[in-house]
Amino acid sequence: MPTALVTGAGGLIGSYIVREAARYAPGWVVHGLTRAEVDLTDTDAVRHLFSTLKPDLVIHCAALTNTLACEADPLKARRVNVEVTARLCELAAHARLVFMSTDLVFDGRHGNYTETDPVNPLCVYAQTKAEAEQLVLANPLHLVVRTSLNAGVSPTGDRSFTEKMRLAWRRGETLRLFTDEFRCPIHASLTARAIWELVQKGATGLFHVAGNQKLSRWQLGTLVAARCPELNPKLEPASVNEWDGPTRAPDTSLDCTKAQGVLSFPLLGFEQWLQLHPTEPV
Repeated sequence: MPTALVTGAGGLIGSYIVREAARYAPGWVVHGLTRAEVDLTDTDAVRHLFSTLKPDLVIHCAALTNTLACEADPLKARRVNVEVTARLCELAAHARLVFMSTDLVFDGRHGNYTETDPVNPLCVYAQTKAEAEQLVLANPLHLVVRTSLNAGVSPTGDRSFTEKMRLAWRRGETLRLFTDEFRCPIHASLTARAIWELVQKGATGLFHVAGNQKLSRWQLGTLVAARCPELNPKLEPASVNEWDGPTRAPDTSLDCTKAQGVLSFPLLGFEQWLQLHPTEPV
């Protein structure tokens, strides 16, 4: 059977890709790789891994995703998000590689972005992802998947936006959430299913995979709060105009028409997913 290597298997999306493989990719031997097992910035260790495993497919989810951490140390952000990706592209030159990217490569001026819209990243994290995208797309065998905020339960319990909200409420914090910043959130199980289906259908190039409903941070918070009343969740509305950190993109909603034309299932918006899964943890 062909072999797949999934980096970032200790994170949210990577862990779902590994756990959903038995259902959606039973013909693959899947190796989930965590940071504790191999440091992807260690060139010799990564080369040894490839020579041993000889993967037919690499799904690259590992990244430095914390936007504030990237702003604080842009050299580290570039080393992890760009240089590691370049090395994987080299080692997987004759295999297939799937690179997980972000809606934040857009500046958010108009929203509903398609794969043909030009990128204009506003923060260091997004800049590194946009640069890495081009490295991946230089190989016609490879695939870039841009996604948005992903919900779900991660191995560490603190990776998804839903987990971060619940943790804050457990600490008794009041969340101030933007009413004027919009994304297309999706549950990570759907993202993982989409990745496996795109792989098995031979998709290459660039695809957007996100929920089909645009929601503000405030709307997201109210949905999650309704799901966990036992935490006594507290919310306050806020505006991006009040934010004094790195520049934020106000509307990075994604048009997923291209992916939806390939996939056999709907990319549900977060609100609809909650309605269809009333007891599943988020």
